Amino acid sequence: MAASPAGSNASPQNLRLRRPDDWHVHLRDGALLELVAPATARTFARAIVMPNLSPPITTVAAAVAYGARIRAALPEGSRFTPLLTAYLTDTIAAEEIERGHREGVFTACKLYPAHATTNAAAGVTDLARIEAVLTAMERIGMPLLIHGEVTDAEIDIFDREAVFIERHLAPLLVRHPGLKVVLEHITTAESVAFVRQAGPNLAATITPHHLHINRNAMFQGGLRPNFYCLPVAKRERHRLALRQAATSGEPCFFLGTDSAPHPRSAKESACGCAGIYNAPHALESYAEVFEQEGALERLEGFASLHGPAFYGLPLNEGTITLVREPHTVPPRLHGQGEGGAATDLVPFHAGQVLQWRLAEEG
Repeated sequence: MAASPAGSNASPQNLRLRRPDDWHVHLRDGALLELVAPATARTFARAIVMPNLSPPITTVAAAVAYGARIRAALPEGSRFTPLLTAYLTDTIAAEEIERGHREGVFTACKLYPAHATTNAAAGVTDLARIEAVLTAMERIGMPLLIHGEVTDAEIDIFDREAVFIERHLAPLLVRHPGLKVVLEHITTAESVAFVRQAGPNLAATITPHHLHINRNAMFQGGLRPNFYCLPVAKRERHRLALRQAATSGEPCFFLGTDSAPHPRSAKESACGCAGIYNAPHALESYAEVFEQEGALERLEGFASLHGPAFYGLPLNEGTITLVREPHTVPPRLHGQGEGGAATDLVPFHAGQVLQWRLAEEG
């Protein structure tokens, strides 16, 4: 990371980073894909794209077709590379997963416990049902990406991540010690501690919103559905633990935005959807946290180095620049929804001032 200070004791006025990747993003499909894909492609060279469409991506053919739709939604000249994933179900065939990985279509597999989040109804009901798939993935070195929450009705929603680790993740790592696993969008101090002690085959992604907000954000001044996501934000002590982990420089933690757009009409409704759309200002949001924690020199590792190292992929060649330039995030982003109807998205940090801006490329 290169920084240009304004003076001997001044904070840097710009940050040049090796081009980063987003190791967890939802690009959706159709008109919403066309609206949101350019925001991710503007900042990131690659992104692990979630497969929870309707219907989900469970075959090589479906992934190839989705990849083509993503590329068609990008601005002309974009060099962004979508890294596609397979949606695990109780009945998915290990042979299909292996073929997709061998042909360079599937970068990883995504495990959604059934009904854990948006479009997760077809997810896995019991890990025993995908034992053959997990064995194959361990053998070929294919990462397993986990939405780590139980869905039992009797478990408090704020405890579901911790219970998942105890009941399912810890035993899984014992059964498959060679399996590479990413515990995605972690939200608790207990997850931070577990990832730290689990060894080199377990890593975790951390979102910008879980670094900025705790669970109070959903209830300040009334019900705030645009701060509702899954896993939900937790107590302040967990937010502080996540900030310490993200800015620690430890390679087991890296960037994954979990940017999950929903139209405003679906968020601000009687049964609002889970998800926070942070892609338009994700890197600026992370930079804000790293500066507040006195760790700007570690942002490049978190954003650009740790993820490729874990996935065994080459580092990106290009760079991007963040400039210290306070700016206000728009309260709404306008576009077209299905059938050409107007739609609004509410971005994370809507109406707030951020101190860093992504510089436009030459």
